[in-house]
Amino acid sequence: MLVPLSTASKERKDTSPPLIPQGMGVLFFLVDALFFLWGVPSNLNDVLIRQFMKSFAISRFQAGLVQSAFYFGYFTLAIPAALLMRKLGYKFGIVVGLLLFASGSFLFWPAALLGRYGFFLFALFVIASGLSFLETASNPFVAQLGSPESAARRLNFSQAFNPLGAIAGVLGGTVFIFSGIELTPRQISVMQAAHTYDAYLKHETMRVVVPYLVVGSIATLWAIMIARTKFPTIAREHEDAAQDHGSFKELLRYPHFLFAIVAQFLYVGAQVGTWSYFIQYVQDSTHQPEKIAGYFLTGTLVAFGVGRFSSAAIMRYVKPAHLMGIYSLVNIGLVAVGVAFPGWVGLWALFITSFFMSVMFPTIFALGIDGLDQNTKIGGSLIVMAIVGGAVLTPLMGWISQVSHSIAIAYMVPLFCYCGIALYSFVGVRLKRRERLA
Repeated sequence: MLVPLSTASKERKDTSPPLIPQGMGVLFFLVDALFFLWGVPSNLNDVLIRQFMKSFAISRFQAGLVQSAFYFGYFTLAIPAALLMRKLGYKFGIVVGLLLFASGSFLFWPAALLGRYGFFLFALFVIASGLSFLETASNPFVAQLGSPESAARRLNFSQAFNPLGAIAGVLGGTVFIFSGIELTPRQISVMQAAHTYDAYLKHETMRVVVPYLVVGSIATLWAIMIARTKFPTIAREHEDAAQDHGSFKELLRYPHFLFAIVAQFLYVGAQVGTWSYFIQYVQDSTHQPEKIAGYFLTGTLVAFGVGRFSSAAIMRYVKPAHLMGIYSLVNIGLVAVGVAFPGWVGLWALFITSFFMSVMFPTIFALGIDGLDQNTKIGGSLIVMAIVGGAVLTPLMGWISQVSHSIAIAYMVPLFCYCGIALYSFVGVRLKRRERLA
């Protein structure tokens, strides 16, 4: 018997698990806003790299240490965050994360007054430590807030707010941090002779303060709101020694999870590296001023946001792993064009990669923690630790660009990363079917 198409579609819609559980709308909004908030400082780094190259007169490799300090903060605090939340819950982790986030943002003021690059790196480390708490809490919390069948779709929806924060961060940085003053070597020599160059560098350094004070104030306000909101107890929210059978050793029995850690390391390295040097790529290949290059970066983040929201809808009809695999293959081709044809063609190829990379972080996370049960918090923290890929691969790109005298050649790093993600999408995800706990 044939079922009318409209009837079949209605039945699929009726049986599809709800994205947000009933009565959880306000809480879901408050937690989703966190995805927006941590997108702001994460992508302000892309502006800071260019700004610090100018205000501290440092190389691309040295400026890449911005991402190293930032993502080592994620790496260092992810496990402590997970262990604390096993005892005190997701709400505790979110509040602590927001307060650390705010503290690091406020440290930008004394760092600018002292004019110490190392102080800025420490402030970024503190900010990232707070974001490590937020991501270790928010990603598994959202994934487990409703039906397991809709976990990847729900997490992609929540993660879609992250690029909105990224856009706000880059656009705000471009407008309020970039002065538009780019001195030639001759102008620098003239200012040095007139003893005005140091004052110029100080002025450029102070431009980063106000945006971070604003971000820190918002994080403090949100911490107060979260602290006053009741959270449900889900997924063994408060585990004790008698109940908890999860362990790091037990996680070794999940090959799909171990592969997810590698895939996340590669993805974050590809994402952070692509955006960190995108402004430089635009300037080197098309000779546009820094503000125009900043607007191009803002545009590619818009594409990233569109990709996030659209992928959440597409996943109702396409398996998350399949969609991610297809997008990985597309990005391999696009980055190859960016490497081989630096200029306007390469620029637009790299621009479009943001749309296709958008699905990767939340999908890798959701597929990686799938089936971990009591190991979810620790497993989630290890996947968050894989964010250290941004700390390792971004300076590597800076070093390659210095050695090869080409920022385009450095984009071979994200190309390699997408190859690994494609392998995870088509092979690694299936390894969990062979898993059998003793």
